[in-house]
Amino acid sequence: MPDEALGAALLIRARNAIAGKFGIAPQPEPDHPALARPGATFVTLTQRGELRGCIGSLEARRSLDLDVRENAQAAAFRDPRFPPLGRDELDRTRVEVSLLTPAVPLEFTDESDAIRRLRPGIDGLIFECHGRRGTFLPQVWESLPEPHRFFAHLKQKAGFSPDFWAPDVKLYRYEVQKWKEPEKN
Repeated sequence: MPDEALGAALLIRARNAIAGKFGIAPQPEPDHPALARPGATFVTLTQRGELRGCIGSLEARRSLDLDVRENAQAAAFRDPRFPPLGRDELDRTRVEVSLLTPAVPLEFTDESDAIRRLRPGIDGLIFECHGRRGTFLPQVWESLPEPHRFFAHLKQKAGFSPDFWAPDVKLYRYEVQKWKEPEKN
């Protein structure tokens, strides 16, 4: 069950990190004991339901407080798929924060077995092979609910063809707690 107090603290920090780059005064930030502990987050920005930026950490290497701030700025200004967020866009941008559990190896015998072991709507998945990797948050199941398609698209994100398979593929799964700001007009 998501910790709503933690979610509020993370959402405000993410928005403040972005707004601060425009010289906008920060909103008061509620404290939470989890903020000092290591944590891995993804920050997703949307406008009218369309992706506007998404950057995150797969491993907890810094405090949760610092991780969410850094990922918010990266999603807003350094996602290579989008131009940097403009000040005029901030009011219509919705912030979502996902807090990841540690990734654990997915045991499988072959590609079909790996796909059978996926838990749609629950698993975030990391695909790793030949020095490349890609991940999909569990939220991606909303747009790719069929496991074969989810897996094929993840392989493409990692830089492989949808039908790629190799014996040295490694898969890791994780779950998230997520929080979203209210819808922007």
